[in-house]
Amino acid sequence: MIHFTSKNTQKTYFLAIITSFLTIFAIFSNTACSKSSSAPESEQMISYAKSNNITYVSDPSGILYEIITPGNSTHPTINNTITVTYVGTLMNGKQFDAGTITYALSNLIPGWQIAVPKIGIGGEIKVLIPSSLGYGSSGSGSIPGNSPLYFDIKLSAVK
Repeated sequence: MIHFTSKNTQKTYFLAIITSFLTIFAIFSNTACSKSSSAPESEQMISYAKSNNITYVSDPSGILYEIITPGNSTHPTINNTITVTYVGTLMNGKQFDAGTITYALSNLIPGWQIAVPKIGIGGEIKVLIPSSLGYGSSGSGSIPGNSPLYFDIKLSAVK
């Protein structure tokens, strides 16, 4: 009996090692796939910018932006509540949202947290945001997962 338990234990350890290896392999394979998908996104963003005459600056975060009007010297920080009028568009040109909102900047997508502080009150910015700084792989509402986004944002108040 003890010998049988020992072989059973050996099998259990062997299966645990194989399972661990396969799990690690799957994680690294998924990560590699995720990284390669960002290149086509940046190409889509650059193509959209060129097609729409957006003379962009590349931010280290991956966003592309053009400041249309810099606004005044009052720029929001992550701790501020902002009021903006905006239009949001997918790379295929389909508008998914528009309006005037007042929100804490900290509650908005990371791409906005990077872009909006680049302008002051009265400023306008055009920004292309990779999906990783937007709604990621899950998307939101009519925004499909892994979608880079374009926004035209006008900042009207900072509190």
